[in-house]
Amino acid sequence: MLVLGVRTGESIVIDGNIKLTFVKVKENTVRVMIDAPKEVPILRDGVEDKNKSLKNKVNISIREEVGA
Repeated sequence: MLVLGVRTGESIVIDGNIKLTFVKVKENTVRVMIDAPKEVPILRDGVEDKNKSLKNKVNISIREEVGA
């Protein structure tokens, strides 16, 4: 794990093709612009779990309606 201190306008490049630019840095919030290839999935921590949960709920609802 790497912990960095950054200022507004600074950037970090990962693996030569992913660029994180820190657009706004305040006391408790950071706004980050991410420039990456389309094939690189970018998910906020915890969002993937919520998406899986939502998909499961939708699939269950569809199965109940169809009677499967």
